[in-house]
Amino acid sequence: MGIDDITRPAVLSAIAEHDRIGRDNFLTRYGYGQARSYLLLHLGKSYDSKAIVGVAHGYLEGREPLQAQEFSGGEQTVARRLKALGFEVTSSRPPAWVRDEVILACDLVLQNNWHWLSSNDPRIQELSELLQLLPLHPPELRGPIFRNPNGVARKTADIATWHPDYTGKPTKGGAIDREVLRDFLERPDEMRAAAAAIREGVKRGFFDEIAHPPAEEESDEPAAAEGRLLERRHLARERNPKLRRRKIEEFLKTHDRLACEVCGFDFGKVYGDRGEGYIECHHAVPLHASGETTTRLKDLVLLCSNCHRMVHRASPWLTPDELRDLVSR
Repeated sequence: MGIDDITRPAVLSAIAEHDRIGRDNFLTRYGYGQARSYLLLHLGKSYDSKAIVGVAHGYLEGREPLQAQEFSGGEQTVARRLKALGFEVTSSRPPAWVRDEVILACDLVLQNNWHWLSSNDPRIQELSELLQLLPLHPPELRGPIFRNPNGVARKTADIATWHPDYTGKPTKGGAIDREVLRDFLERPDEMRAAAAAIREGVKRGFFDEIAHPPAEEESDEPAAAEGRLLERRHLARERNPKLRRRKIEEFLKTHDRLACEVCGFDFGKVYGDRGEGYIECHHAVPLHASGETTTRLKDLVLLCSNCHRMVHRASPWLTPDELRDLVSR
């Protein structure tokens, strides 16, 4: 009898034992290590999938728990069986770091004179707690070691060892680490302001309404130079229908037609009834620069889609006047 014979009740019995004695005791009792590939999710908790399956075998009539070396864990074995029994299974590896998270870590390294920090440093523990509050990764992808102090400390090393003044061998890290480090070296005030805005946004609950978007969803968005959360909140402000309507009404008091304030493109003139009344509304000051302020109509600019994209394409953003100069050339 192998894992293909394991039943859902047997798995539930193994889960109940796990909850009763605790994860460490459970793994030690049966000789299993922590999951390296997949976790079993059940009622809001995560479990080491291979250990649960191995112990579940012992809850079958006349059978003993399987030893770890008696079977392999993975997508085609343990994960496949658990999914067949109606359980949810996810990767046990923490999701890759995204720009917002690296901005916060790099800001901490900068505060520490470009040296990495140890996992027992109170600042690392504080950042670990903050990262766990960011709505950037769905709960089912986080796993039991998501952004723990050890992982956060390692990320500060990934950043610090790529600093130009570091003379040793850099850690592997990732492209996003080097990108954010370069931005901090070239635009320290702007990047520190972005880090402060992300921290303040978490503290004041500004990101609570933002869902956990998959990373690939960002591929067609304007470049989030200040981080995904600030960019999404900024775009949400730009798409506020009441502000947009008021801005258009103000514009039409002094203009005959609704058109881009930079290049003059008129959607109604080009597309007829389909384009009539359409325009995009841009908030000219990034959130990391303005902080959370009451939006005024003079802060908004009416732009066509092309001009709006060009403004957002790279940091620092172009002002309307700078974009006009670019268009005129």
